[in-house]
Amino acid sequence: MHTVDPATCQKGSLYPLVISAITPRPVGFVSTKSAAGVVNLSPYSYFNVMAHNPPTLALGICRSPGRGGGKKDTLANIEETKELVVHIISEWCLEAANHTCGDFPPAVDELTLAGFTPVPSVKVAPPRVKECAVQMECKLKHVYDLHDSEGVPTSSIVIAEIVLFHIAEGVAGLSPGGHLVVDPFKMASISRYGGNTYGVAPDFLDIPRPNPDGSYKGGIFAPQSNGDQESVAQTLP
Repeated sequence: MHTVDPATCQKGSLYPLVISAITPRPVGFVSTKSAAGVVNLSPYSYFNVMAHNPPTLALGICRSPGRGGGKKDTLANIEETKELVVHIISEWCLEAANHTCGDFPPAVDELTLAGFTPVPSVKVAPPRVKECAVQMECKLKHVYDLHDSEGVPTSSIVIAEIVLFHIAEGVAGLSPGGHLVVDPFKMASISRYGGNTYGVAPDFLDIPRPNPDGSYKGGIFAPQSNGDQESVAQTLP
């Protein structure tokens, strides 16, 4: 068993350990717009949902080594305008999404650069990405800065509230209670692992929760195969 103390280990060793140990991670594909009107688009795997009422997302944005530890455009824009749109990446648009990862100058519009199609949002200024099947318009609630042992800011945790969902018909389904849900087979969401490794879960397990007496109703279902992703991608508006 390897034991690692973050307080004493070499600084550069924590990043590869964290991103390879805490997996899989969903990827938030975030579009923002500066006050000057410049669009930024970038994926973040320090990301997840924190609550459903109100629907709340958390996004971890590290400082940029390429800018001497300065803020990335995503964070700067969010702090400036208090708005963002978070998308979920599906397998059919992974390569284009990856192209937005470059440390491009602030004046570069990664949405256009990667060949995506901008769609006007309804409640916020940043555009949505047409090719993404799940699009969430958000407004900023809080930004919490994190500092290392020397007091240097290294990352910020952004808490944002979803103010409007857009779900493509091609991935929409219904829960047993008749509520709108996203079909995981059709969605083919991308997850992040260590290094440059991404994954698409080809198998799913339905596991019922235990009853108060410890018994189970039903059982564990056999793995189910992923759906026809190409046909879903063609149904996006």
